[in-house]
Amino acid sequence: MEGMTAMKPLFFVVFVVFTLNGLNAQTPTWQPSPGHVQVAIWRGSPPDAGAEAPPGPETVDVSKSLIAGKPVTGVSNVSWPTMTVYSPKGKNTGVAVVVFPGGGYTDLAIDLEGTEVCDWLTLRGIACVLLKYRVPDSGPAWHNDCECNIHPKAPTALEDAQRTVGLVRFHAAEWHVDPRKIGVLGFSAGGHMVADISTHFDKRAYAPVDAADKVSCRPDFAAAIYPGHMTENTTKEFELNPEIPVTARTPPTFLLQAENDKVDGVKQSLVYYIALKNAGVPVEMHLYAQGGHAFGLRRTKLPITEWPGLVEKWLGTIGMISE
Repeated sequence: MEGMTAMKPLFFVVFVVFTLNGLNAQTPTWQPSPGHVQVAIWRGSPPDAGAEAPPGPETVDVSKSLIAGKPVTGVSNVSWPTMTVYSPKGKNTGVAVVVFPGGGYTDLAIDLEGTEVCDWLTLRGIACVLLKYRVPDSGPAWHNDCECNIHPKAPTALEDAQRTVGLVRFHAAEWHVDPRKIGVLGFSAGGHMVADISTHFDKRAYAPVDAADKVSCRPDFAAAIYPGHMTENTTKEFELNPEIPVTARTPPTFLLQAENDKVDGVKQSLVYYIALKNAGVPVEMHLYAQGGHAFGLRRTKLPITEWPGLVEKWLGTIGMISE
């Protein structure tokens, strides 16, 4: 009840704003914890809704394998993307972070790389916006049948990301967010989404639907945690994916990866780091010998799991929060 009380003012605003704008609140299979409301990010049917139709209804699965002693909840077959806003607890820094859970563009690790991230951020006075974006095949996804990455007919994950950042900035005043302090943070495939929106913000990937699509969807900062898909579509050994066109306008970026990551090798972060440095973009990278892949924020004996503290210090160095 304490969390519900703290969240009530912001979520009342969220609910009213989206209701007045004609957006439809949904009741999908996955639901956030009590006191939080997820709302649809699109008016009516999302753009390119028929590009990759999910094979069935949205489902929630709890894995049998454990990470740091706990299972992971995954959401699959998301056709109706939503966002859930988690209000900062205590002092409000004015910073907001849109979070992209990973899952290989097949499903979403909604707790490990989603709600648990929001729990951390809100305790630090940062608003967290959890995006439940469309899957599967909303971005480059690995398919076992062909042992290849299938590229989507339409970049629906990027569309959802652009829309959400734009909505947060458009409603910044009502949601007590500084429109100059809106960032993105993602894991694995969500880390690829971080790079995607960091380099594709001048033009929406969809036809604008309302005033929120007329404001900038450029993140003010970005954090990619064990990102994937950064070396695809290349012909050279050490080259960045050309579909991630880094420029001097790419936002300041934080990178983190384990050298023994067997899913998305450390080269994923290295090529992005070099491209950012060459473009003059402020970038901070942390590599650790051990950690593997998909550890989220769950603390273990491995030093890499202390990374949230590094992000907090980095946010201070780039002027987002007080050091």
